[in-house]
Amino acid sequence: LGLLLVFRTNSAYRRWDEARKAWGLIINNSRNIARMGTAWINEPNEEVRRKKLDRLSKCIWAFPRSLSRHMESPFTAEADYVADLRDRLDPEHADGLIQAAHRPNRALFDLTTAVNDLSMHALRRNEIDKSIVVLGDQKGASERLFSSPVPLFYTRHTARFLTIWMLLLPFGLYDSFNSTYNHLGMIPCAAILAIFLFGIEELAFQLEEPFSILPMVGYSFTIGQNAEEIVQWRNIYDDPAKSQADGVVSPS
Repeated sequence: LGLLLVFRTNSAYRRWDEARKAWGLIINNSRNIARMGTAWINEPNEEVRRKKLDRLSKCIWAFPRSLSRHMESPFTAEADYVADLRDRLDPEHADGLIQAAHRPNRALFDLTTAVNDLSMHALRRNEIDKSIVVLGDQKGASERLFSSPVPLFYTRHTARFLTIWMLLLPFGLYDSFNSTYNHLGMIPCAAILAIFLFGIEELAFQLEEPFSILPMVGYSFTIGQNAEEIVQWRNIYDDPAKSQADGVVSPS
């Protein structure tokens, strides 16, 4: 029983840890895309620059938000997802994501086109694309965890074993509590053991499905807020007015 509980808990924790690491990479690489796109864009027209970076930040947010919806039950939270897209994205952009059969793939496509629309050297664009590839890899890792749950037999076998063991435990404790009145001392003892052992079983049960406990929507909005802030940044040593007057183009 001890080995079953330990193996079950360890395997469940590995699944949770892998899911959390995947989302950690998604968060980090999303910030990298916003940072590199903002720092490397070579667009002299300030209005055009603002629109392109605004589109980039929206596409960065749309990917984790679409992935979080993809990792949920198809029968829940659809209205919230649609409302979020309608609220933050342009109508055509939102419609394209909502109607897509595989929304994270469509979100990655939109992000790639937004990066491709940025005015910069091709080598720098390739560096940004490496971060987009990492997003695709973590999408695949998340889908693998979501579509490959722990075998039901393994889960049920552990629960049945634990239940039978707890039912038979009072017989094993009977003689140990001869000194208590009518052996009543074994009742709180068995109850405490049941709380701890079934608690371990419940802990493993929760960790086996990491996307049900990870705050993925919260991660998505954190990424969106970071991206919106980053695209507003400017190099404090740049002098756009002087550069345009002198006909100097920032190096790309």
